[in-house]
Parts: sequence; structure tokens; C-alpha cells
Amino acid sequence: MNKIWIVALAAMIGTGPLGAAYGAESSAKAKTEQTAGRKAVKAKKSKRGKKSAADTTAKKPAPAKGSIEAVIKPGAKRTDGLFTVIEQEGKYYFLIPASLMGRDMLVVNRISKAAADMRQGFFGYAGDPIGENMIRLRQSPDGKKLFIENVSTREMPRDTAGDMYQAVVRSNMQPIVTSFEIKGTNKAKDSLLVDATDFIGGDTELTGFDNAYKLNLNIGGFQKDKSYIVGVKAFPENIEMKSARSYVITPKSSFPGYKPSPMPATYEINSSLILLPETPMQPRYFDPRVGFFTNDYIDYDKNPQGIKDIRMITRWRLEPKPEDMEAYKCGELVEPAKPIVFYIDPATPKKWVPYLIAGVNDWQAAFEQAGFKNAIVGKVAPTPEEDSTWSLEDARYSAIVYMPSNVANAMGPHVSDPRTGEILESHIHWYHNVMQLLRNWYMIQAAPSDTGARKMVFDDALMGDLIRFVSSHEVGHTLGLRHNYGSSAMTPVDSLRSASFLEKNGHTASIMDYARFNYVAQPEDHIRRELLYPRIGDYDKWAIEWGYRRFPDLTTPEAEADTLNKWIIARLQNPRLWFGTETNPNDPREQNEDLGDNQMKSNELGIKNLKFVLAGIPEWTRTSNEGYDNLEDLYKEVMMQFIRYNGHVAKWVGGIYETPRTVEQAGPVYAYVEKAKQKEAMAFLDRHLFTTPTWLIDENINGKIGTSGPEAILTVQRAGLNALLSTRVLLNLTKAESALGRNAYTVNDLFGDLNRSVWRELSTGAAPDVYRRGLQNLYVDRLIALLPKSGMPILSDVPARVTYELRTLQGRLKTASASDPAVKAHYQYLVKKIGDKLDPK
Repeated sequence: MNKIWIVALAAMIGTGPLGAAYGAESSAKAKTEQTAGRKAVKAKKSKRGKKSAADTTAKKPAPAKGSIEAVIKPGAKRTDGLFTVIEQEGKYYFLIPASLMGRDMLVVNRISKAAADMRQGFFGYAGDPIGENMIRLRQSPDGKKLFIENVSTREMPRDTAGDMYQAVVRSNMQPIVTSFEIKGTNKAKDSLLVDATDFIGGDTELTGFDNAYKLNLNIGGFQKDKSYIVGVKAFPENIEMKSARSYVITPKSSFPGYKPSPMPATYEINSSLILLPETPMQPRYFDPRVGFFTNDYIDYDKNPQGIKDIRMITRWRLEPKPEDMEAYKCGELVEPAKPIVFYIDPATPKKWVPYLIAGVNDWQAAFEQAGFKNAIVGKVAPTPEEDSTWSLEDARYSAIVYMPSNVANAMGPHVSDPRTGEILESHIHWYHNVMQLLRNWYMIQAAPSDTGARKMVFDDALMGDLIRFVSSHEVGHTLGLRHNYGSSAMTPVDSLRSASFLEKNGHTASIMDYARFNYVAQPEDHIRRELLYPRIGDYDKWAIEWGYRRFPDLTTPEAEADTLNKWIIARLQNPRLWFGTETNPNDPREQNEDLGDNQMKSNELGIKNLKFVLAGIPEWTRTSNEGYDNLEDLYKEVMMQFIRYNGHVAKWVGGIYETPRTVEQAGPVYAYVEKAKQKEAMAFLDRHLFTTPTWLIDENINGKIGTSGPEAILTVQRAGLNALLSTRVLLNLTKAESALGRNAYTVNDLFGDLNRSVWRELSTGAAPDVYRRGLQNLYVDRLIALLPKSGMPILSDVPARVTYELRTLQGRLKTASASDPAVKAHYQYLVKKIGDKLDPK
């Protein structure tokens, strides 16, 4: 027992039974009354004696000062778990074992019930995580208080034997964020009693909204008089605290000078206090060639002459049972000591539950490749009759939480041990309106091949399959996997039309890609429905194997490094196992919503299908006794899909491939996209975007939804020009020219191709129609937008080149001949617009 603990226990020892002091006091009083007369004295003594006798038989000795009994009355409600929770007269007390002092814990806060009408986009729903902190409990030096430290792991030393351990500890004293007065101790003197009422029901970042979330929801002042504690539950490894908290919300206003009135809002918040493993899981270090989420920290010992940023992947603690270890080493499939279990929220519509469960169970094959059978399973949540202790908020349970939301999305976050990356639990957010998103995607991308997609309400079997695919994708995130935007680029375009290829491989190697549905397959290919969906593929199985395969004889992350590197090098001989990050703005292989190894070819076929869809949606969206809202929504989806196709292609221009490698691998990490590929991309844009896409103009549709041809065309062309003409693209082309010379696609090439596409009328003398005039106006606006604002530093020659293009164009427009007054006005207007920017008065 340490010295601080001994001092604290000594301070809590009582001073003796209070009954003895009372008896001594009575005797002294009796002596002072002897002068009042014998009868009176006898009467008083008799009366006092009877009273003392009654007191002696009715009262037990009072509890010792500093004991639990001095605070907690008999009959108080007690619940044992990680520590004992005591409820008494509206107050909550924690009886915390001394063994928990210094242990690492995690506090995870979630909205249990959301405030009405207070949601902002993706935020403000029941089930949302709103804060997470790692903490430690510590007794004050004088033994009178219990402190909570909020622990930062950014520079927390892992190796106590390291040379820098003491220096790092001295420079990272953890802040004390909460303190409790110690009310007493138990008889064994090994547990501390504190009043936790304000900690549970008060408004602190430790057990409530973090500041960023408050700012997002405009949460203001806490109203303590309108808040209360709902209850506290104790479990073996966690404590669950729930309270209703009222706030004043001050809505944001987009109107200058207008201040909206404050509004009341009440949230029910659940805080999970989770004990982290006493023996931390062995971490596995991140490798950019396999896409995992990470927990990061700075290590001062790893680099002998500096520091090293360490990134640990997040993953569940799947380990063979001790008795199965030898079988696992021999390559036999074994069940993990603790499998991953996802429960389905009891509030989920019953007809979708089997599909959500299937989305979880689809990952079993991937874990088998890592050596584990029955490693992950989806289950129906138990009813109160089956298990009265089960709770959706209990941090021991992972779940798919169904949210009655108009948000068309789903999310798969997870909670992990910041010390090691061990995933502890997850609550997948399933927003109800994701079904509308799935319907729209599938109709736009798959209706040419699947007649079941040609209506507004899909059959349950089709919608269930789509839900299953999204469920699998989100579960993948909870297993630690990031988006793999490069996966779909590993599939040859022609293979996307082959039923035999799709049967074996699917249309993408990873369900973690945003590959959606097979929009390349044509109606005449007769690709059946199941081959249009994404599914868990080769990359997903490889990523799970890399992240979860155990090497029992390699007992440190450093010891694993050589084995893992050789493993990756060997496996990446198969291009289907390649990982392409979701954060790279330059690599055209790494894009969302795309398909195939050549977007110019795949999107040519996509546009062909899109024309089929546009012709069909007036009939497919027809609903009796309703207007044309459905038609308007699906027409916008057609436009958005066309914008995506052009954006995919535009990313090839100024593109730079990034292929992470270690020094043992041949080839560059960075390489410029081939000139021929960029010329192919520009030809696609000239053909499909800059040449007016008149197929988008349907006057029958326009007359029903109130749009116009010029409005639609300008929308898609603006998006294409913005993607193509950017400072990033121009700088990349400049760098490519400096590296490759004449073999590069240059800035000159880009503007030469654009001038031939956008300004061909200046060369031919033809009169640009209303659509071409709109495109040319957009082009000038985009160039002007690339010029730096007044006072901004000029760090490249991009402004100079843009100015040159504007000056040259201004000169051509001044000398252009036009007989049509509309064309004359158009040219004169552009000359003035350029002049106003370049020659302001």
C-alpha cells in the first residue's frame, strides 16, 4: 500500500462510539441538580433515568466518522459492477476500489434521446457520439479528495525502460478536470466513497457534449433547474450514466442583423465509463499500402536522432483461445476467445433486420482467411423478457442503431483504446432515409439492366439486398477499414460487361470502395441483378487478413515489421489487392463513384445508360394522385450522375499517380499521368461536355418541373470547368513539364485544347448559340476566379499565365465579327468583363 493511501485511511478513522460521550454528559448534569430539593431531584432523576433506559435500548452506537455507514443509510439502493453505485434520496454515490487508482479508463458520451427539431445535418440524433476522453482516477496527496485526470496520449510514453521516459512524463502532467470530496471508506479500507451526483447530471465536457459538437448544434447555457438524472447502471467492465439535460439553443441566422430568439432543448445523454484492459493489446503499426484507421502518438525513443510519429491501426482484439493456439499456428480455423457481435436495434423495422444481420455475417469469410471461424456475427437484440440487463447504451455491446432521420446516409464509427488501437465497441448509425438514397442510386445506375429498378417503390427483396450491401460497407468501417477508392480502378472496363467475370470477381475488388452499382453493363449484356451489387471482395479479405492475422511468436510491433512488409510485397503482385486512399486529390485511379481502369471508356458506356434512364423516368416516377416531385428529384439525380462522369475524367488532367512503396520495392512512388491519357480525357470532355449535351434537354420534363435547357447545361458545364481549371491542376502540369519536358501534357496543351473546344466559333466565324454563349461566359468567369485577390502574395506563375490567356482572349473577342446582335452583345460584354478585372479604374 502506498504512503498516500495509508495517510488517507488514517484520516478516515472514527473517534469512538457516540453513546459513551452521551452517558458522561448525563452524569455531569445530574450532579449539578442536587441543590434543587430531594423530591424534585428524585423526580427529575427518575424521569431522566427512564429516558436514558429507553435511549439505551432503542439506539445503536452511531457509525464511526469517515465510514460509509456515516453517509449511507440502511436501505439505500446498491448496484455492484466495475464499482458500486449507491442511490440515496436523489443522490448518487460511487464506492470506488483503490485498485482502480491509476487505471486507464475511457468516457464515451452519446445522445440517448435527441432534442425535438434541433438536428443539424448529420448531427443531433439519438445514438450520436458527442465526446470521448481517456481518464485516470487519483487520490489527492492529503487523502481528502479524489481527482479525475483527463489523459492525453499524444506524447504518452509506451516504453517505461526507454531513455526518454522520465523526460516525457515530466513534460506531460495530465490536467485534473474534476475532483470529489471523499466522504468515507468501507470497513476493509480499500474503497473510497464519493458523491457523484453533480458529475453525472452536470454539464461538463467530460460527461457531455464536447465543445465542437456544442458549437455545431448551437448549444448555449445549461439549465440545471430543468435537468435531472435518469439513472445509473453498473456492469462488470463499465458504468452507464444517463441524465436529461436542458439547454438554451441560439439558432444561427443567415440574415444580417437578425438575431433569432433563444429556444429550449432537452437531450438525454448517456455516458459510458469503460475500464480499459489492464494488459493492453499488442498494437500493429499502420502501413499505407493497406487502408486502416489509426490512433497516433509521438515516440521519442524509436528514432535515435529525432522523433517518430507512430500510427497504430484500429482493430478488434481477436485472439485464439489458449487451448487452440497450436492449432492456429498450424493453420487450422479456430474460434476467437471473444468474437465480434453486432446487435440490431430493437427499434429497427422487422422486415429489414435479416438484411442488416446478413451484412454483418458476410464478413465471416474474410475472417476465415485470417484464421478465425465464427469471428463476427449479427444478432437480434434480446427482449427485456430474455435479458432484462441488456441495454443499447451498454458499452459492452455493439449495435446497428436505427435512426428516424431524413438524412440519406449511414455511418460506421467505432470506439478504440487510444493506447493500442484496440476497438472496444461500435454503434453504426443507420439513418432511415438511406433507403431513398439507395433507390435513387440504383434506379439511375442499374435500371437499364434491372427492370425491378424502374419504379418508385422497390420490392422488399430488392431494397433488402441494397440494405445488406450498405450494412456490409459500414461494418467494414467498424472493423477498422477505410474507404478504398482505388479498388474499382483495378477492374478492366470490358470485364464489367462479362457475366462470368462478375460472377467470380464482382465489379470491384472492395466493398469499401464507393463503387455503388455496375453502371457500365448494358441491357444487351443480360447481367443479372446480383452481379450489379458490390460485395466483399479480394481486397477486403486481404485487408482483414493483414490486420487480424496473429503471429504468436512475434511479440512486439517492431518484430512484426519485417514479416508484414515481405507479406505485402508478395501479395501486391496481385493488383486487385491494391489500396487507393480516399484523400488523394491527384491520383485519377482513386475516385469515388467511378468504375473501371479507364473512366473515359467506362463513362462513355455510363452516359449511354444515362440516356436510357432519362427517357424512362417520366413513366417510372409517375405516382397516382401526386405531382412531379419524384420526376424533379430523379432528373436532378441524372444531372448529378453526368457531373460525376465528367469529374472522373477531368481528374486525369494534371494527374499524378501515387503508389506507396518501401525501399525493398522497385519503381517510383509518384509518377505523372501519361500525356496520351490526358489527351484522351480532354477529347472526352470536348465530346460530351463542351459540345452541348443536348440529350439532357427534355422539354416534356422541363414543362413539368419548371427547369430550362440553358439552366441544366450551365449547371453541368460549370462543374466540369471548375474541376478542370484549378490552381492545383495548373501547378501539377507545370511540375510535369519541368520533369518530363516534351513528353508531358503541359499548360500550353491544356489551354490549346480548351480554346479549340470552348472558342471554336472564333476560328470558324460561326455564331455561338445560347448554350455556347453560356459556356464561354463560364470559362471567362473561371479564369478570373483563378486570379489572386488584391493584397494576396503570388507564389507561382499561375496568375501570370491566366492573365495572358485573358488578354489573348480579349484581343480575339475585340476583332471577332458577328452579325447577330445577341452574339455582338455577348462578345462586347466579355471584353468589358475581362477589362474590368485586368484594368480596374
